[in-house]
Amino acid sequence: MFIDPHAHMVSRTTDDYEAMAAAGVVAVIEPAFWLGQPRTNVGAYLDYLSTLVGFERFRAGQFGIRHYCTIGLNSKEANNEALAEGVMELIPRFALKEGVVAIGEIGYDEQTALEDKYFRLQLDLAKELDLPVMIHTPHRDKKRGTSRSMDVCIEHGLAPSKVVIDHNNEETVRECLDRGFWAAFSIYPSTKMGNERMVEILRQYGARQIIVDSACDWGISEPLGVAKTARLALQRGIPEEQVRLACYQNALDAYGQSGQMKEADWLNPVDIDQRALYEGNSILRGGREPRVEKLANRRSMDDLIIK
Repeated sequence: MFIDPHAHMVSRTTDDYEAMAAAGVVAVIEPAFWLGQPRTNVGAYLDYLSTLVGFERFRAGQFGIRHYCTIGLNSKEANNEALAEGVMELIPRFALKEGVVAIGEIGYDEQTALEDKYFRLQLDLAKELDLPVMIHTPHRDKKRGTSRSMDVCIEHGLAPSKVVIDHNNEETVRECLDRGFWAAFSIYPSTKMGNERMVEILRQYGARQIIVDSACDWGISEPLGVAKTARLALQRGIPEEQVRLACYQNALDAYGQSGQMKEADWLNPVDIDQRALYEGNSILRGGREPRVEKLANRRSMDDLIIK
């Protein structure tokens, strides 16, 4: 079994959920993020966050996958101050909803003054609510931005063990691990981190604080990134226990600190019944036969063994 702890499923199709479930993914975490098209009003954010805690949880469950999310104002849209102020009023109420496991993904994009302002405000909120934090590290000037992100977290009194630094690479991993933060890596085609490189990082550093995710979104991306990386790592001789840490257990340990994510959620799963409706809507199209399946007792601790 695998956890994909960074997957923007609102951008994906039901085929992706089906493929992920078949590959062994039992849980996903969906971070609030930028949709590609800038949002121009707070209402758009309200509807988006409502989708993360509502319809996406339902849609994932129709394929036997547990869906969790993180709530936050992303760094790119933090630069729209009027929007950001309105969104900041929404975040506390959404952060307390069922299935929310962290504040995120937050951090820096261009490392502007506004990004810094709203990053700090959200760190304070995470500390107040005792929630983990998911950090987005910038695509440009990544090393400086990653170091700065960790500095600010420490400055605000957050324990490194409550903070996941995502989108790491070979340039940032050592400092992240040395400072005691969770080091997450996005297996994303052409950019961020490929699975060949990820296997070498596991070989060099081990998996004690390392988390693998797909970061699949509206771009060209790979929803099976975690499962494919796990299998490649095993083929390359990485010990199974190390693979299980990086592709399952560490994500559970990091985000389980929220109290919202427990292994029993998928070891004792809710049955699949695709006849169910959400606000009167079904995931089925074109007369497709609904899948109705009893999942009780179908999963056990033996399924945690990567095959």
